[in-house]
Parts: sequence; C-alpha cells; structure tokens
Amino acid sequence: MQTALRRNPVVLLSGPRQCGKTTLAREFLAPESANYFDLEDTRSFQRLVEPMTALDSLEDLVVIDEVQRRPELFPVLRVLADRGPRPTTFLILGSASGDLLRQSSESLAGRVERITMGGFSLAELGADARDPLWLRGGFPRSFLAETEQDSADWRDEFIGTLLERDLPQWGVRVSATALERFWRMLAHYHGQTWSAADPARALGVGESTVRRYLDLLTDAFMVRQLQPYHANLKKRQVKSPKVYVRDSGILHRLLGIDTPKALLEHPKVGASWEGFAIEQVLATEPFDDCSFWATHQGAEIDLILHRGGRLLGVECKRADAPTITPSIRIALEDLGLEQVAIVYPGPKRYPLGDKVEVVPLAALGERPGQLFGQGGVVEAKP
Repeated sequence: MQTALRRNPVVLLSGPRQCGKTTLAREFLAPESANYFDLEDTRSFQRLVEPMTALDSLEDLVVIDEVQRRPELFPVLRVLADRGPRPTTFLILGSASGDLLRQSSESLAGRVERITMGGFSLAELGADARDPLWLRGGFPRSFLAETEQDSADWRDEFIGTLLERDLPQWGVRVSATALERFWRMLAHYHGQTWSAADPARALGVGESTVRRYLDLLTDAFMVRQLQPYHANLKKRQVKSPKVYVRDSGILHRLLGIDTPKALLEHPKVGASWEGFAIEQVLATEPFDDCSFWATHQGAEIDLILHRGGRLLGVECKRADAPTITPSIRIALEDLGLEQVAIVYPGPKRYPLGDKVEVVPLAALGERPGQLFGQGGVVEAKP
C-alpha cells in the first residue's frame, strides 16, 4: 500500500464491506483529519457537495471512504490528479467492484493503481488458524467473535444489511427478498459450472434476471465467477464460469451450517473446502490472471494461475493421500502446465512426479508465495 501511494496520484482500495479497508486506511490518516472523508457520515457527504472546492486546497494524503456513493467524484479526481507538481495523493475506498472499477478506469486511466482486499487469510493468521478460518470465514468480526453463535449471528446480520441497506444505497433496484432467495440457492451451486436455466426456473424469473442477480453479488465481492480457460484443442471445452461464494463463513450461513460438526457432516463439505482452498491460494500466490479448465469428456483442473506467460495448475483435494488423477495427466499434456500442486488438508509436502507436488493447505500460512516450490503449479480437490 505504501509503495502504491508513493508512485500513484490515486490508489483505489476495493473489497467487501467489513473486510478491514477502513481500519487499514486509518493507519495512514486519522479519521478526525480534515483530509478524511467517510461518505457514510452525513457531515463528510455534505462537505463534498461541491467536491472541487472541498478538495482543491488539500495537501498530502486524502482518504475518501465508500466512494461508490459519489461516482461523480471520479472526473474531479482526474483533474486534481493531473496537477503538477503533485500536492495531493488520494486513497479511495470502495465496496463495489463493477461500476466502481469501470468508472475509475474511464476517468482515471493511467493515474490509478487498484488494490483488492479481502478478509483475513492464512498468510496473515498462520497455519493454526486453518480450521476456524474455514468455518467462520475471513471477515474480522466473524473470525474474532467470542463464540461460534456470536460469529454466526454476525454473519446473519451482515447478509441482511448488505441486501436491505447497502445494495439499495448503491443504486440496486432489486427486492432484498428475491436476491436473498437467489443467494441461498446459489450456495448450493458453489463450486459448480454456472447455468442460469435452473435457478431462473426455480425462482420463476427470466435467465437474464438471474444473470443480473449473479453480477450484482459478484460486484459486491460476495461471489467469484471463475472463468474457463480455452486452449487450442480439438476437445470440447467447458465455456461457462464456475461460481463460488467467496467467503467460506458466509457460504456456511447460507447453507445453515454453524458448527464444525455440522460442516463435516454436510454434503457440500467438499465443495466448501475447495472454494476455501482456492481463495487462500489466490490470496497468497502472485498471478496475472486465473481461470479453471474443463472438458466435456470429464478432464478438469480446479485453478490455473497465469504468471508471466507460464501456466500453473492447482487442484484442491480433501483427501488423506492424494494421487495423480487422469485429469492432471491430461492437463499437463494438453495445456503444457509447468507444475501442478495438489492442495490437501494433511501435514506433509511431498512430490508425486516431476511436475506434481502435494502441498498442505496450512503451508500457505507458513510460506506465502511458495506454493509451487521451484516455480510450478498447484491443484486442489476436496
């Protein structure tokens, strides 16, 4: 963050509500400072009614929190960012990704660096936090709650507040009841290839409507749409995205899971673990892009990391002793993967072949950024 602020006139820190963006920003600037604007505070909101007048005379760091509530600020920030020599650096925080990123891209092209922030990760908490982090998820107040019930209650409140207050404030004109029904239904599709037909039929709406619901939750950082990778092959390849509820704790509340025992006995335990492992990999491993790969013949790789022109594979397996599957062999040959890492819950790291290694998920909390050893791929299956 400090490096980004030094080299750019504007830094956009985005991520879901309550993930810690404001706490991080307050390490750089006190909220009582005249340079701090929280747009959920009526006083700050009113101070920016005339944004050029309010911001033009400020110097050094300026923080604008919940910027998605005032999208008209982006053209103003472009003008202020172009002043030279640069008197001000802007740190803007936002809890919605779609429109927010489009507006910043159009208005602040070449002037803004984007950083996406999530909740707690194993890299921050350490390997011992693996199981509670999986159950409770990474939102700080959920993870740090005194009891499992307190954690579950906080997540229930978070879901309700997002649907009933936050999304309407961001201009979303969708019934909170309809969106909640869709979200709970989506939790049962967690880890599966997305098709709008079945949810649309179950909800009694059109496919375009459920696609809009999916995009709304994606823009709010609640859902990840993992796009398919297409290789130049004769095989028929899956072209639809896979969908995941990004925070495992939120997923568990949508499924009615509130204890470790209930989680381990639930039919979605494997899919939950896969999504959790994928999020931990993406939080700790450097990559340029990410995707998954699957064919209609049944070959599949859970996660492909694109890194400097190389392809690295990740398969997540909740198994005591993972083995090299036919899918891994096919992917190594057809896609030219440099390495495959099989992420599993066990304690030992060991090779299964020249390009395949079994890696404990807990290792991501011990040595972030070293999933692939000498430079390879990881694959994870529950």
